[in-house]
Amino acid sequence: MDQLKRQAAARALEEVRDGMQLGLGTGSTAKHFVELLGERVAAGLKVIGVPTSEATRADAERCGVKLTTLDEIDHLDITVDGADEIDPELNLIKGGGGALLREKIVAAASDRMIVIADDSKWVPTLGKFPLPVEVIPFGLGATRRAIEKAFAECGVSGQMAVRKAKDGHVFVTDGGHWIVDAQLGRIADPASLAKALSAIPGVVEHGLFIGLASSAVLAGGDGIRVIERRKP
Repeated sequence: MDQLKRQAAARALEEVRDGMQLGLGTGSTAKHFVELLGERVAAGLKVIGVPTSEATRADAERCGVKLTTLDEIDHLDITVDGADEIDPELNLIKGGGGALLREKIVAAASDRMIVIADDSKWVPTLGKFPLPVEVIPFGLGATRRAIEKAFAECGVSGQMAVRKAKDGHVFVTDGGHWIVDAQLGRIADPASLAKALSAIPGVVEHGLFIGLASSAVLAGGDGIRVIERRKP
């Protein structure tokens, strides 16, 4: 599986050109991209990146990739990032690694978003992977009730749990927020659910990435597939 992730990362790297400004994703597949990018930089490629997490920042610095921020540049040419689920419309569930807020900010600032994954992430309908919802700790009870109401209005339901870190304490994002993971099973209308969740006070961001991915690079036993998002 790790080899498939690296193959997808290598294929996405073929889209990178000298002088590009890149969004650098978070997670195990994106880590491969950063490492391969570092090899190209060492060989003379000139690019600059915006990391989507402190973990990615550390990886990029270790690999010799020059970094900047979205305060210093006005757009990104390409963001390369992984996903927890990808549907045929290239809607995504992201946030398994806890970086969904920064990932979405960076993706939205990019001309293109290339999603890289092994082909197990390709699903007919989103929802089997728990949907992460990043929340403010204050007033969490009220926020959870509003999330449950949004779920009901969008025809989904499932157990919610505050994410825990490996040490058993509450997981805290790079932005200082908490994450509620929702086991929904199947999300028939991800765009409507995304809109409903975004309207809730106390919800900082959610893991539904709607209309952001330009293409997906999927690596499997039969090779690499590149899927382009259909034009509306």
